Amino acid sequence: MIDLETVRGLIPGLERIVTEAGDAILPLYASGCTMTQKGDGSPVTEADHAAEAVLLAGLEALTPHIPIVSEEQVAAGFCPDCSGGLWWCVDPLDGTKEFVNRTGEFAVSVGLISGLYPVLGALRVPVQGITYSGGLGLGAWKQVGDDRQPIHMRAAPAGALVAMISRSHRDGAAADVALAEHGVTKQVSCGSAWKFGLLAEGAADIMIRYGRTCEWDTAGGQAIIEGAGGRVTDLGGTRLAYGKPEFGNSPFQVLAG
Repeated sequence: MIDLETVRGLIPGLERIVTEAGDAILPLYASGCTMTQKGDGSPVTEADHAAEAVLLAGLEALTPHIPIVSEEQVAAGFCPDCSGGLWWCVDPLDGTKEFVNRTGEFAVSVGLISGLYPVLGALRVPVQGITYSGGLGLGAWKQVGDDRQPIHMRAAPAGALVAMISRSHRDGAAADVALAEHGVTKQVSCGSAWKFGLLAEGAADIMIRYGRTCEWDTAGGQAIIEGAGGRVTDLGGTRLAYGKPEFGNSPFQVLAG
């Protein structure tokens, strides 16, 4: 697979690439662009494709030997062979509905998969100018401008947990019951993979997702959560794994370690 020090050496380049992809989105966010639907009914815009082009070029230059599985390329029918167990998992614009609805709560998300699990991830939240990065054994960071600080999930207060929930994708009664069983007393909503960054920096304690997600929705965020001392697991407590058929996730949860 890939050793930890090699992964550590990729962090500056990956942070730069996701920032550049976010910069490619902002002019289209400012001017507006049309949303269309893909074959599976999910939305896509010109901004998704603009960010993807930046990410593909940047990652190919950073690691020419590592294949890239990117959401929009997969939707178009192209998926490289990632059976070697080392590959990039890319969501050029996570939170397209938030982009179209102009909430600002969308993100560029990239994760490096080694074996079955993400070992490095980065998120860029373009409107807020925030970059998160991290990985298990590496730590996790939040950067705004020139200010780069280590982050860590907070120790969850017993019986008074804050849950991070999706702004546009509500999971219904089953999720509400599960959150209550964990002792959640407050819910905070946010769109896109930005939720992972907010959890990693201690803005909330738990997230449970029952709805449909794909591996590119979670890969970058999972790496950052694990670098920040948290866990991303299925509802039975098994670490969320990657390279599954059609890149589909089971329901999952994010918890402090």
